[in-house]
Amino acid sequence: MAVVARGRCFPRAWLRRRAWQGCGREYRVAICTELKQPLAIEEVSPRSVRPHEVRVDVHFCGVNFADILICHGQYQEKPPLPFTPGMEFSGIVLETGADVSTVKQGDSVIGWSVLNCLAEECVIDEKTLWKIPEGVTLREAAALPITYGTAILALEHRACTQPGETVLVTAAAGATGLAVIDVATNVLQAKVIAAAGSEQKCRLAMQRGAHSSVNYSQGSLKEAVRKLVGNGGVNVVIDTVGGDVFLEALRSLAWEGRIVVVGFAGGTIASVPANLLLLRNISAMGISWGQYRHKNFPLFSSILSSALQYCQQGRIRPHIGAEFKLEEVHFLMCDSRPPVSVPMEPGTTVTQLGTCPCSFQVSESLGSSSG
Repeated sequence: MAVVARGRCFPRAWLRRRAWQGCGREYRVAICTELKQPLAIEEVSPRSVRPHEVRVDVHFCGVNFADILICHGQYQEKPPLPFTPGMEFSGIVLETGADVSTVKQGDSVIGWSVLNCLAEECVIDEKTLWKIPEGVTLREAAALPITYGTAILALEHRACTQPGETVLVTAAAGATGLAVIDVATNVLQAKVIAAAGSEQKCRLAMQRGAHSSVNYSQGSLKEAVRKLVGNGGVNVVIDTVGGDVFLEALRSLAWEGRIVVVGFAGGTIASVPANLLLLRNISAMGISWGQYRHKNFPLFSSILSSALQYCQQGRIRPHIGAEFKLEEVHFLMCDSRPPVSVPMEPGTTVTQLGTCPCSFQVSESLGSSSG
């Protein structure tokens, strides 16, 4: 998530709503009517579902930095105004189309879409819904699709992280950083070095399972990592910052190390010194989580299923920090105040995930390529 206002990052939050009050009623949505301006909260009438679609009573809706980029006109996809932002949600199935076979009325689900999730109701293709297993709350499940999907894809599919390897994660106190720590430590049994920009953020990363931490605002990241692991280096880097932090992380890799680019929250896209890749047999790669929905949907779907399974097994535990009311989300996408990333539960509230890695959280955690 790459638009950073002078080092500010934008925290992740969530949106919570009242329980369903009967079919056919109007429901509230957050609408972007003008770029870089506060969202409007309006009531709209429900539309009918098509044969392959599902109507969901949204309880939690994630708002990520990609949503902020869209509302600033700075995302790769530029929908015409007006539009409703929101890429991920959890809720209860209200109605299914004639051809739907994967879910039924009353099922708890999570969903993923580029737009239209920041609302009390969502109509979505059944293919982009996943049933929430027993033991996982709607609140927890809503925190999984983007940040944990990104973390699992980066660690398991791209970096092929092995038990006992050392993982360095930058912007470690952001939403994706915390998810990387959770998955690497508790699922993959790797050792995590958390790199962040303040002592407070480093403490949070340690509380969430990192084995050690580095405050890269106080000196060289490469030297700090070397003091922790010696000249051998780390096996895997998950970087969401870019710029000089990326270059120092790259130089911290071990022989046959792997670095995964998730975003550029620092605002600078670094050039990769190819000689380092050759001399140390390093692999540099990137991920754009949302593109897998179109390029490799079976993998996209299996990763979300894994996230739900890990959560059900108690192996991961999303960090949720605060809650806001739906009517408070109007300021999230505007310039007058640092936008907050918004999760949605019965009672109409927005929940912020994680603490801020910069001033806030989501930007540094997901970088420019989130979603």
